[in-house]
Amino acid sequence: MFNTVSGKKIAILGFAFKKDTGDTRETPALTVVDRLLEEGAQVAIYDPIVEPATIFRDLDRHTGRRPSSGQHQVSVQVCKSAQEATRSAHAIVICTEWDQFRQLDYAAIYEAMEKPAFLFDGRLIVDEPGLRAIGFQVFSIGKAPTCPDPIAHLKQQLNGQKSTSSQSSSRRAESPLIDLAN
Repeated sequence: MFNTVSGKKIAILGFAFKKDTGDTRETPALTVVDRLLEEGAQVAIYDPIVEPATIFRDLDRHTGRRPSSGQHQVSVQVCKSAQEATRSAHAIVICTEWDQFRQLDYAAIYEAMEKPAFLFDGRLIVDEPGLRAIGFQVFSIGKAPTCPDPIAHLKQQLNGQKSTSSQSSSRRAESPLIDLAN
């Protein structure tokens, strides 16, 4: 896939900074989505409580764009379900530890995704061995040493290349996704 996430659909599960709230202050999802958009990804977001207007407003504020510009609405889709967000996605990134994300029908989700299907668990909530058995390539962020820079790794994997330790260590300090499990 030419070492890029450009044009690839990435599903973001959870936008609130923690479960059981619609509060998006200091949510890691803002940084994750912004970085994916910078790389040219198409982002599909599902959060059971956060309203679409709040997501777009926060993205506009985070990146300094005018809220009325609608620039994010071209590359960002806010979905009504996890299944809608993940349909035809190349990867899933879990940014909030909603209980429902532990109980999704991941076998059905996998079948509806592009292959290879990646799942980046930023909250350490999924059954990693069970998802691997389904066919997912799973990376539990915050659980060393699986994936120091998930976006760089995703780009390499989509291109069929293996991550090298020199690339990983040079980007480790830059990665906004490493702190998702905190």
